[in-house]
Amino acid sequence: MKLKKISISDSHFNNSITKYVKDAFLRNEISTYGNNINKFEVSLEEYLGSSKHVAALNSGTAAIHLALVQLGVSQDDKVLCQTFTFCGSANPIIYQGATPIFIDSELDTWNMCPNHLENAIKDRIAKGKKPKAIIIVHLYGMPAKIDELLEVANTYKIPIIEDAAEALGSTYKGQKCGTFGTYSVLSFNGNKIITTSGGGALVCNTEEEKRQTIFYATQARDIAPHYQHSKIGYNYRMSNISAGIGRGQMGVLDKHVELRQKTNLFYKNLFKDINGVEVFKEPNENYESNHWLSCITIENDSDFSKADFQSAMSEANIETRPLWKPMHLQPVFKDLPYFGNNESETLFNKGLCLPSGSNLTDDDRDRIFNVVSKFK
Repeated sequence: MKLKKISISDSHFNNSITKYVKDAFLRNEISTYGNNINKFEVSLEEYLGSSKHVAALNSGTAAIHLALVQLGVSQDDKVLCQTFTFCGSANPIIYQGATPIFIDSELDTWNMCPNHLENAIKDRIAKGKKPKAIIIVHLYGMPAKIDELLEVANTYKIPIIEDAAEALGSTYKGQKCGTFGTYSVLSFNGNKIITTSGGGALVCNTEEEKRQTIFYATQARDIAPHYQHSKIGYNYRMSNISAGIGRGQMGVLDKHVELRQKTNLFYKNLFKDINGVEVFKEPNENYESNHWLSCITIENDSDFSKADFQSAMSEANIETRPLWKPMHLQPVFKDLPYFGNNESETLFNKGLCLPSGSNLTDDDRDRIFNVVSKFK
């Protein structure tokens, strides 16, 4: 009999979502307005603190797109983007007719390198086109080098879009990720810390920015007794049903973060005596990752190869996954500018994501332990 698959990160629902979803139907609020969406936004604002204003949308990608729209990014503009990330960070730049310029990682947090970033800015300015925005990412929940990146951005007066899609619940120097950018982005996709089945949010610094975000997300309908549009809008608003799921999930957010952090500790203990394997961890006490995904790197001097390890896990029906393939290596982006020294390519070649869901069971951990123990 084939063993149940242990996945990288399954959706993890709690029973309390039912009452909020039911409430949406009882109120006949099943579209993009209603009690749930209003209260879900408030709960996110309270969680993030820092006087932020949150607009709930149907994806994190939509949130990045609307941030670019409101920063005035348009045809032939340049946007600096972390290369080591999911394509949802980069694709919205193309939506606006702009050009991504990909920036490589540093090896402490695996996120955008401040030195490569500054080199790229200087290069673009010398070529006569100052970049319009910077998209940083907190990869796998690990906060980026915020202070250094903000210093570079402020020096050249370029706004930051903070992609915190993987980092809800992570902190840098005690401040929540998702609160550092000119605009910041959250995701509630099915595999995230909490989910709304599909969804995201744009975190804004003012109530007016939130209002403008919702305006663009609901087809940019002008205030008029008829349908009138003075700007191009988008169908990006979250549904009230999805927001009901989100309201229920907010009650378990901290618990889900705690469970994923405990899973990361499980892997640290599991691999600590295995030569050439490193578990991705915080560089110092300023960083607290939610450890959305726990990852390892397998060095060339390890006693086994990455392929051997993946094969053994697969035989036990335990999912592993390579780290993100850098955007500058993707066929669709291969001819675009890139600044770096192949740091992210090196990580891609030697790294793996491991099962990290907040609903991992003791039996799941025992099966993982049994496979890994064979390599000791």
